[in-house]
Amino acid sequence: MSAPPRIFDRTLHRHRLDRAARDFGAADFLHRRAALDLAERLEPIMRDFPLAVELSARRGAFAEALAESEAAGRVGLLIEADLSGAMLAGRPGARVVADDERLPFAAESLDLVVSTLGLHWTNDVVGALIQARMALKPDGLFLGAFLGGSTLTELRQSLVAAEAEILGGAGNRVSPFADVSDAAGLLQRAGFALPVADVDRVRVTYDHPIKLLYDLRRMGETSVLVERHPRKLTRALMSRAFEIYVERFGDADGRVGATFEIVTLTGWAPHESQQKPLQPGSAKMRLADALGTVEHKLGRE
Repeated sequence: MSAPPRIFDRTLHRHRLDRAARDFGAADFLHRRAALDLAERLEPIMRDFPLAVELSARRGAFAEALAESEAAGRVGLLIEADLSGAMLAGRPGARVVADDERLPFAAESLDLVVSTLGLHWTNDVVGALIQARMALKPDGLFLGAFLGGSTLTELRQSLVAAEAEILGGAGNRVSPFADVSDAAGLLQRAGFALPVADVDRVRVTYDHPIKLLYDLRRMGETSVLVERHPRKLTRALMSRAFEIYVERFGDADGRVGATFEIVTLTGWAPHESQQKPLQPGSAKMRLADALGTVEHKLGRE
């Protein structure tokens, strides 16, 4: 079997996260939003999770959200894992430096795996999900959030337009993101049962596009594409991109918007007790009878 294509430089990504760790709290609003949503999704699930792992834990937003949620007493030991040791530094509790692409957990050892805004940096999302499923006990739960396809669409369009105008062509400057329409399929391909995917679109405004770039740097979310653009971003190119950004995406008050799309996945490690879809032809009642209508057979031409 051939290896998946190497899209992202994971070593560079770790370095970027290490660099961002000190100021991450100044721009962690997306991570906190995703973490709060994931914690809230646990609340209606009336079962215990004695051993849980959170991937891409960063500075602990999920642990904090969980502690304030109704599900707090149902999660036993929560192990925080992150690609960046600097992100975990100084955090209380169980912690482990771990790569989402090479999880160190034993098969069928976990009751819950949570992934908070890290999957979009993996070279093989399905492979990472398979590893999470294998680490879960049968009927264990996976909850994950990652950035989806509409993320940073304004920045992407502005850079492309500026490059086309100045250089006569455009290349990759912003990392690709998976489309929400493919999200549930990722879980199915990874072998999860009862897959569910939904999306939360967030619009953030800035007084200038450069402030968005500052936030991306503090988040550790700047591009780490292996095939980097052959030409560096010049001051002239960035200046023109900012002008286009303001022209196309500026508000009446002079601020500019930035779109972030948070895709959330829910899936269960297969277990015989889970509800199964009915086999074709196994229905015990005709649809016409259930609807109280008369069934008419189609005539032949």
